[in-house]
Amino acid sequence: MLYRNRILLFSFVILLIPALVFASGPPVPPPVPPVIGAKSYLLIDSDTGQELASLAADTRLAPASLTKLMTAYAIFRALAENQVSLDEQVTISENAWRTPGSRMFIEVGTRVSVQDLLRGMIVQSGNDASVALAEHVAGTELVFAEVMNRYATALGMRSSHFMNATGLPHKDHYSTARDLAQVARAIVREFPEYYRWYSDKEFEYNKIMQPNRNALLWRDSSVDGMKTGFTDDAGYCLISSAKRDGMRIISVVLGTASAKSRTDGSQALLNYGFRFFETRLLFKAGETVTQARVWKAASEFTDLGLAKDLYITVPRGSYDSVESVLTIPAVVLAPVAQGQPVAELQVSLNGSQLLTEPLQALQENPSGSLWQRTRDGLKLWFD
Repeated sequence: MLYRNRILLFSFVILLIPALVFASGPPVPPPVPPVIGAKSYLLIDSDTGQELASLAADTRLAPASLTKLMTAYAIFRALAENQVSLDEQVTISENAWRTPGSRMFIEVGTRVSVQDLLRGMIVQSGNDASVALAEHVAGTELVFAEVMNRYATALGMRSSHFMNATGLPHKDHYSTARDLAQVARAIVREFPEYYRWYSDKEFEYNKIMQPNRNALLWRDSSVDGMKTGFTDDAGYCLISSAKRDGMRIISVVLGTASAKSRTDGSQALLNYGFRFFETRLLFKAGETVTQARVWKAASEFTDLGLAKDLYITVPRGSYDSVESVLTIPAVVLAPVAQGQPVAELQVSLNGSQLLTEPLQALQENPSGSLWQRTRDGLKLWFD
C-alpha cells in the first residue's frame, strides 16, 4: 500500500484493535496490594519489568544474603566470558574457611569445583563458598566487590553499593528492593542454565546435606527460586520468582520480623500479582509488524519488526482495550540497513501510553537501479 503525505510523519492504528465485547461494564481495577509487614517490597513482571505493587521500593536497606544474587551474577558473567569454567578447581583459602555465618562447610586447603561452590552459595547460602568464588575470580573479595558494583551499574542498579560477596553487615553495603529485582530479573533472563539451581531443595557437600531456606519451594509449585537473607540489621528477606500459565513474577521482600512473615508475605504478593494482572506477548522478535514504502530502493517495501519479543502487562481483563499505533516517516529513502530504526510503535491502554518501541528494518534494502531512483524521484517531485 502506498502512503502519500507531505507532512513529516503520519500515524495509523494497527492490529490489536479491541474486539467487540458484550459485558456489563469496564474491567474493575485491581484492589490495593496486601499489607505484609515488611520495611520494603516490590512486585514486578519478569518479562516486562512492569511494577505491580510496591512499598518503599527505593529505600536503601541492608540486603543480607540477597547480596549473593549479585555475587552469582558476576560469576555467571565470568563463566559466559570464559574467564572460569564450572569444572575449574578452586583452592580454599583460610580467609574463606573462616568466614562467619551460614556455611557450605568447605575445608581450608582443599580444592572444590566452581560448580559445587556455586550450588553451595545458591542452595545453602554458604558465606565460605561466596568468598572462595570471589577470591578465585578477582584475587580478593574487595576487588570482587568492585566487579559487583560495575555490573550493578550496568544493570541500572543506581541505589546499590556492595562491599563484600556475602551480605555480612557493613555501613557502605546496601541495596533497594527495586535494584535487587533488577539483578534477579537479569539472572532469569540471561542465565536460565544456572537459574535452575535456585529451585534445588537441598544440596549435599562433604557428607553434609542442607536444605534450601526458601520455604516457598515446598509450599507453591509455581515458585522455582530465588534467595533468602537474614541479619539482625536487615531482618528477614526473600526474593521469590514464580511462573504460572506462562507469566513470571518476581517479588522482593525486605525487613520482615520472622522467617514465617517473609514467606507468607511473599506468597501473598505472588498470589496478588497472578490474580489481578496478566502478561501478553504482542509481537515476536523478527516478526513482520508492518511494511514501509522505501523510495529509490531496490525493493519497494521493507518489512519492519522488533529486535526482541515485546510483552505488555495489564490488569487482568483489560487486554481488549489495548491499542497499538504506528508512526512512520512520510518519506523513507534508500538505502535502508538491516536493523535500522524506521518507525515507532506506541502501545496504550484506555488512552494511557504503556510503552514506545522502535520498529527496525528486518532486511537490508539498498539503493535501486538508475531507473528506479529516477522514477521514484519524479514521483516524489510531482506527488
